[in-house]
Amino acid sequence: MSGPAAGTADAATTTDAVCLGESMVTFLPSQPGRLADVPSFGRGIGGAESNVACALAAAGHRAAWVGRVGADGFGDHLVETIASYGVDTSAVRRDPVRPTGIYFRTATDRGTDTHEVAYYRAGSAASAMSPANVPYEELFAGRILHLSGITAALSGDCLELMRELTAARPGRPLVSFDVNHRPHLWRGGDASVLLELARRADLVFVGEDEAEEAWGIVGAEAIRAAVPEPSVLVVKRGSAGATVFASGLRPGPRSSNAGGAESAPGARSTEGGGAEDAAADTTGSDTVTHVPALHVDVVAAVGAGDAFAAGFLSATLRGLPVRDRARHGHLMAAAALTVPGDLTEPPARDHADRLVALDDDAWGTLRLGPGWTAADRASEEVRTP
Repeated sequence: MSGPAAGTADAATTTDAVCLGESMVTFLPSQPGRLADVPSFGRGIGGAESNVACALAAAGHRAAWVGRVGADGFGDHLVETIASYGVDTSAVRRDPVRPTGIYFRTATDRGTDTHEVAYYRAGSAASAMSPANVPYEELFAGRILHLSGITAALSGDCLELMRELTAARPGRPLVSFDVNHRPHLWRGGDASVLLELARRADLVFVGEDEAEEAWGIVGAEAIRAAVPEPSVLVVKRGSAGATVFASGLRPGPRSSNAGGAESAPGARSTEGGGAEDAAADTTGSDTVTHVPALHVDVVAAVGAGDAFAAGFLSATLRGLPVRDRARHGHLMAAAALTVPGDLTEPPARDHADRLVALDDDAWGTLRLGPGWTAADRASEEVRTP
């Protein structure tokens, strides 16, 4: 699989990342408790791919979101809100018949038994996306095309679209794929198709827990054995951190504000990992880099996966080493975890860069809580847990 060579497009005008998927209006509870007991809800937006686009735009990149919404007030709210983050929404299509999807959720962690989500997305405008009605010129206009497994679960047409977008073809941008396994979307379906799509991508994000649930595969090394094709595989391991498998790390896309040289094709460097961060070793043709997670005072355990992907992609666009890409992912996830909703203002780039540059001992004692992204000095955040 080949991606665009760095410097082949005008960095001043080219979109850095295009993200395709369904975004919905989300209703957030005014207080903890069962959905049946919550008296009122606040309105927000939610969508894995649009979350990534918003985070990338907030981090200074040129990002676009491509989706399909209803010709209704909720569709207006989605497009206007996403655009307010600086995301290009010009390629979003309106469906004159189908509605914009919405959902309600409780305030609890998605991974707990008490978490409830009520989706009203069956027959939504986004579920009608297909190879016949998406704007391919806009989708392939970026250096990165970011997709997720959620889209594949929406309808048969959406699955065919995902197969089309992940097919090898000349001039295809670097394809980033977040597995994003949502069990409720696959009831009666076959989630093993997510493995097929992952193997067709260039950069893949997958959680250890979702790989076990969707594919019956346990452990980072086993996941890599099942998904050997992508140049980069990021296995998210929750509080244990992330393990990155990089094979022949080619020059990635470079943005106009790139900061650092890209790795050359075929490079097998430890990418700057120190004693704790890496066990950066080589397994077969891979360089394997483990980057510990941060200590975070969690406000709401939502949005972290999308934020991690955005942080990793941002650092990829800047040509940073693998360890730093994962650290930026952890920092962006921490920004999302320390606010109530899915979206937050990321830390300033120089602030994040100072934290990423910490030595392993300082990184290991870093603890981040609400408001940390506004801090002026990285040292203000360093304290023992």
